[in-house]
Amino acid sequence: MAAFTTRLARNLPCPVSRSAQIFSRSVVTEGAVSPPADAEARRAAKPVICYEVDSLPKFDSKFYENVRQGMKKVDEIVVPPRDAKAFEVPKGHLFRIVSVEGPQVGDLNVWNLDNLPERFYTSKTRQLHATHLSRGDRLWSTFPFMRPLATITFDTLEWYGWDSDNAGVHDVIGSRCDPYTNAVLRGEDYDRCCHSNLTRALVERGLSIKEAEDHVHDVLNVFMCTGFTLDSHQYFMKASPVRPGDYIEFFAEVSILGALSTCPGGDCSASHSDDA
Repeated sequence: MAAFTTRLARNLPCPVSRSAQIFSRSVVTEGAVSPPADAEARRAAKPVICYEVDSLPKFDSKFYENVRQGMKKVDEIVVPPRDAKAFEVPKGHLFRIVSVEGPQVGDLNVWNLDNLPERFYTSKTRQLHATHLSRGDRLWSTFPFMRPLATITFDTLEWYGWDSDNAGVHDVIGSRCDPYTNAVLRGEDYDRCCHSNLTRALVERGLSIKEAEDHVHDVLNVFMCTGFTLDSHQYFMKASPVRPGDYIEFFAEVSILGALSTCPGGDCSASHSDDA
């Protein structure tokens, strides 16, 4: 196992105190706020990458390519539409998520097979890599474990990059579609959302519904094409570029339990969380 180094904090400006002001409900709400005289200077502040990742182990392309050269398929699981299946991958093995019939988005959950509380941590993965993942990126686990559960070793859609809408593929921005949000926004009860599908996949392994739902977490949106709109900065989706035969491949850094849901939105070109 590679060693991780801990860097001491650099000499940064000290935090400043701030006052919290509480107003009664009788205070009249002010109108639009005018920009200050130095507004443009404030906006011109230089962006700084939040996490310096130079100390992390580099993606060893030669190692993973050698592993790939000797691989042999030992199992296959087909996930039907609007459903999910769980699967196990021993440490040191590879697994692929393959488009077999047509454009289809999948929601992936990953756990440590021997310790389900250690699971895929999407926000930390996003901070260490990017909003969308591809070859060489890792699926990091939750605190206090904080280690790669799997590494992406191949991605037939890596050519996509970023399009004119600033969209990319395989995002760790959006959560899985779920019945709760659907009920709030539409007043509908739809139970073939990815959240429900992933929960059922764990129930099939013997967990209670509550246990299973507690273990379901934010996902890697496999093959999903997403981004933020340039004007309102809202999360959007568009038709997935995936085609039959495309795949994304992972190396299991630990023995993992995975679960994959076929999103009811299909290629997510129009909607999700329904049968439209």
